Order: sequence, then C-alpha cells, then structure tokens
Amino acid sequence: MTDPGGTRVRFGFKTEQPRASYPELLRIWEEVDELPAFADAWLFDHFVPLRLDPDGPCLEGWTLLTALAVQTRRVRVGLMVAGNTYRHPAVLANMAAALDVVSGGRLEFGIGAGWHAGEHEMYGIPLAAPGPRIRAMDEACTVIRSLWTQPYTDLAGEHYTLRQAVCEPKPVQRPHPPITIGGTGERVTLRAVARHADRWNFNGRSVDEFVRLNGVLDEHCRVVGRDPATIQRSVQRHLDDDFGAAREALRPFLEAGAQHVVLNPRVPLAPGLATRAAREIVEPLTR
Repeated sequence: MTDPGGTRVRFGFKTEQPRASYPELLRIWEEVDELPAFADAWLFDHFVPLRLDPDGPCLEGWTLLTALAVQTRRVRVGLMVAGNTYRHPAVLANMAAALDVVSGGRLEFGIGAGWHAGEHEMYGIPLAAPGPRIRAMDEACTVIRSLWTQPYTDLAGEHYTLRQAVCEPKPVQRPHPPITIGGTGERVTLRAVARHADRWNFNGRSVDEFVRLNGVLDEHCRVVGRDPATIQRSVQRHLDDDFGAAREALRPFLEAGAQHVVLNPRVPLAPGLATRAAREIVEPLTR
C-alpha cells in the first residue's frame, strides 16, 4: 500500500525494555535486522516499567540502543521517543551524534516533552506544567539542531543558555539525523513538529483524531512557511496476540495518510515474533 502522495508505507518495530534481558532484546533486534519488511527499530525512553511491576528490570534506553546499534547492520535505530526532561539537550545532542557515528549513520532521533510523573518524582527531576515543558522541548530542538550543524552555538533562551558550545564529531547524516517528535498537543507540540521535525508520531487510538491533528499540523506548517509534505506522518500500534485484528485496525490509518507505522508488541518477545509480524501484518498491508 502507498500513501495518497504515492510513497510506500514504511514499517518499524518497537521493543520496550521491561522484563526483557539483553540477550532476549539482541535476539529479536538481530531478527528485525534480517527482515526487509522493517526499516527501523525502536526502544522506549523510561527507567522503570510503565506496566506490571514498577520495580522490575528496565534497561536504560540510550545505552541499550548504542549496544544494539553496533550489533546490527542494516536497520535504522532510535528511541520512540527520548524524554527531553531527562537530559540537557546539549548532552543529548552529543550522545546522539556519537551514536550516529558508531552506527554508520543509522540514527532516527526521536524526542518528546517527557511526561511520566512517577519517574520524575522518584529521581527528583523537575516536571513542569505541560505548556512550559513542551516549550522547553521546542527550544531543545533548536539547541540540538544547531549543535549538529554549526561550529559553535550561542543561545540565550527561555530554558537553555549556551556559550560557544561545540559538538564534535558531527553526526554522519547530513544535514543531521532525521528528527521524530511524538505527541498530540495541538498548540505547542504540533507547532514544534512544524518547526523542527522530519516525522510526527501519533500514539493515539482514533483515526478521526489522527485525521484532525494532521489538519492542525498542516496549518502550523502554513504559518511557519513549511511544506506539510516534508513531514512524514507516523502512527504506533500496540500488538497483542491477534495480529489479524491489528492489521485491519491499521488499514484506516494508511488510507488516511499514515506513511510510517511502528509495531509495538506487548506479548513476550518470543523467537520469530518479528517474522510473524512481517508475514501477518506488514506484507498484507504493503502488497
């Protein structure tokens, strides 16, 4: 299937870390790497499980992503999405640049405003109200893009101050790794998407909401002078055991213009899971 603009829909595969060991995650990422059905693979950016036992094991995202990047060869890699509140954007820019270098230019850079109150409380990380938090993420994207593309960055912003800041080496990808912004906030998040992103990821459930927010994003693009067609529209789909139901639930999103789909299994990461998803979901939807 192609989107209305004629572009073939791309698929990604996301493995969340809770209760999964490194050998288990490595095995399924190596499986994904061998499947042309998947263009990219993703982890999440949380320090504790979002479900089940909050005290259970959960490998840190950027460290794990780097390890998996050097153990794979083809698939593009990213976090869906990094929480801006967890790391200063200048630090994050350097981390991402290093990962792009060691992966041979395969980084997909995902970022969001951050939201998990429990994590912020347990670690003593400030969590501002949604408006200021999303504006900080917008400013962080300015910081990161400048560090990736300019020899020196000076910024006296509302949230961040940089003086003759450098990031070397630069990412392999030019002008910089593709930026994915996740979120559904109409006034601030989607404006940040229009200003900075190469891809917008929608993690909601309703295709009607997806269509409506696409229109909101198009309007933000008009205001900032951006061609809406330059921003890829992406959706996530959580998987249970019924892959057929997931496949049919995705069809309306593809018909509504989704150009990228991230499959996010919540079943155990058993051997062959990615192969089954490719066979039962990706292949029927891309014929």
